[in-house]
Amino acid sequence: MRAIKNSIVLILGLIFFTLQSFQLPKNIQKKVDKEIKSAFEIELYTLEAIKVSENVNEKLITKITGSNFYKIKQNDSIFGYAFVDKAPSKVAQFDYLVLFDKELIIKKSKVLIYREEYGGEISSNRWLKQFVGKSAIDQLKYGKDIIAISGATISARSMTIAVNNLLKTIEILQNNNTI
Repeated sequence: MRAIKNSIVLILGLIFFTLQSFQLPKNIQKKVDKEIKSAFEIELYTLEAIKVSENVNEKLITKITGSNFYKIKQNDSIFGYAFVDKAPSKVAQFDYLVLFDKELIIKKSKVLIYREEYGGEISSNRWLKQFVGKSAIDQLKYGKDIIAISGATISARSMTIAVNNLLKTIEILQNNNTI
């Protein structure tokens, strides 16, 4: 009887750990919730993690981990998609969010947490609006399509590369009928 109880506890623990591994950290989750509610003008929704096979993930430029790319759903309707990741700055990393509409066109981009003393200008809504309307067919070039920021060159270039790689990844996922 004790062995059965221990087995049940172990199984429940593994299930809990598995479910927890697909969730965002609380401080990030609160910011993501705020941005989704604002961008999509909805209060109640669920995030459904998008999972891809190892075969498809090997082809991707930006890896889909099961805890970084989500469908935004209300009931059974898809409102859009949310992608959360980190990108390098000069010595640290910053957390960012890209929201897509249901056609996978960027609706909003946001720097969630910036950890550097310099370069925080990339958090400006005015600068981030340059990504809105971009989709898998776009190829972004820093300094040409995306305006450079003096004093934030490394972070601005990094954000541009991250979004560009994400758009290429979206294209691969669409071509593989994964999303």
